[in-house]
Amino acid sequence: MTSPIKLLIVTGRLAENIVRKTVESLRPLGQFEFVVQVLPISVAALMTPEWIAKHIHISPHIDRVILPGYCKGDLKTLNERSSAAIEIGPLDVRDLGDYLLGRTTQQKDLTSYNIEILAEINHAPRLTREEVVSAARSLADAGADVIDLGCDVGYVWNDIGVCVKAIRDLGLRVSVDSFNPQEVITATQAGAELVLSVNSSNIQYASDYASEVVLIPDEQTHWHALESNIEVLDAQKIPFRIDPILEPVGHGFASSLKRYFDSRTRWPNVPILMGIGNLTELTEVDSAGLNFLLLAICQELNIRSVLTTQVINWARSSVKECEIARRLVHYSLTENALPKHVDSSLVLLRDAKLHPLDFAELAQLALNIKDWNMRIFADPNGIHLLGGGQHFFGHDVFQLFDKLTEANPKNLTPSHAFYLGYEMCKATIAMHLGKQYVQDESLNWGFLTVEESDRHRLVSGKSPSNPTRNPKTPGTGLDMNEDKD
Repeated sequence: MTSPIKLLIVTGRLAENIVRKTVESLRPLGQFEFVVQVLPISVAALMTPEWIAKHIHISPHIDRVILPGYCKGDLKTLNERSSAAIEIGPLDVRDLGDYLLGRTTQQKDLTSYNIEILAEINHAPRLTREEVVSAARSLADAGADVIDLGCDVGYVWNDIGVCVKAIRDLGLRVSVDSFNPQEVITATQAGAELVLSVNSSNIQYASDYASEVVLIPDEQTHWHALESNIEVLDAQKIPFRIDPILEPVGHGFASSLKRYFDSRTRWPNVPILMGIGNLTELTEVDSAGLNFLLLAICQELNIRSVLTTQVINWARSSVKECEIARRLVHYSLTENALPKHVDSSLVLLRDAKLHPLDFAELAQLALNIKDWNMRIFADPNGIHLLGGGQHFFGHDVFQLFDKLTEANPKNLTPSHAFYLGYEMCKATIAMHLGKQYVQDESLNWGFLTVEESDRHRLVSGKSPSNPTRNPKTPGTGLDMNEDKD
């Protein structure tokens, strides 16, 4: 029988209770033996490796030493003092179990994919050359492999060749979306490599394009025309891929999906493209989930290209969503693994995991906090303000702030009040949406997350909430303003 791994868990005084509670919950597993060492400091996040080295005692039998997640710095001094493995634990001590058991989301290899993204610039003829180039660069930065120039019906874009060349000069690939032979020939001569689209109405020009084409049905139910047009293109040795056309919900969506399945069965070796914008642009829901599902269908059906656009606001990040999704679905199929706990970049509205708050523990913690630099916690049950030995709780931040002002804290300056309002606004969003709130840190919006600057909470190097510095609450990252002993 394998001996339990002997762990030394290092923490500060304020985090002691929650650390011990977490440790006790892990003891029944029998995989670990725990020693909790409380160093002479209130806030674990204030620890540095150099300071820890002066206070810690590591017994010879210890295998691993777990330091607080917010501890930053060179571990060399600690490593020289002990043969035990010294490591930085999770940011939130409540994740200690997942961390030790390897259940945290580990970095997976998501570098591989085989779905090509065509990103359309809609109504390109209405834009200036500079606007077209700028849009192309932006789409490529988001992950597009091919920039598709969407032309306007009934209008000949005389500047199309110049715009194609300008995009090609950026090192980008170009396709042209037009049924006008004049536009298409000009575009392909300038370097466009793919034409969207051809059917019986214009297939006679396909040989003039000297480019790959996308073949679409004349009508959704007329498979015989598509089949005969495939024979025409094959006979002329014109490279092509087919697009059976995805229809919007309410206009034959399910039937159109079946066409893709049927096409793959009927033509197992023919390249297929799926135009997914008909669903994302014409369905009033956030696009990330739709894009993932459509990319998953494409991956399973060996559909190797998608055409998307991001015109309407709820689909404004579709290219990036597809770029993330294609890697995730490729990983899922090649590894035969569920697309879960692999990459949470597409979890935007809610968070993948929430840590419940214990009201009694927060109340006890509040008694130990004597200063008035407020600590803010939030969960679906409400918002907590802790400071000055007080514990304020409620759903209405205006009422909470009224309770705080009635307590007459001496440090409630305008800048401090503004800071608290900003943080409580974030806490309110988290409470309503089901997101994890961590004071002084950005809410997690997946790949859309914008990290917060320290500027909003630093005044001459000091925090308006914490005039000493910006240490973090044990296990949660919240300000605790307790000095080292």
